Amino acid sequence: QVQLVESGGGLVQAGGSLKLSCAASGSIFSINAMNWYRQAPGKQRELVAGITSGGGTYYADSLKGRFTISRDNAKNTVYLQMNSLKPEDTAVYYCNADRVSGSVWGQGTLVTVSS
Repeated sequence: QVQLVESGGGLVQAGGSLKLSCAASGSIFSINAMNWYRQAPGKQRELVAGITSGGGTYYADSLKGRFTISRDNAKNTVYLQMNSLKPEDTAVYYCNADRVSGSVWGQGTLVTVSS
């Protein structure tokens, strides 16, 4: 099993930055990729960014240049650096571990961007 714990969410003014963390524990060798998703009120959950076990990264086209995903293998932690935040970035951000045996989700962390 894999457990994921997100942290770093909060309230920030438009134009500000936040860095989210996702700490993984358990059978992390089974993870193919780690992803960040978000779900805004009344909207579907959407992929924000991901990083593969080989270090490759991918992003939602609309967020390229503002968001950066990275990882610290020694800490089994994935990060999402979010810059130039906009009110429309307000959402619950979820960490996701993609495995052959199925996805695992964290509990989510709320990011609120005020105008």
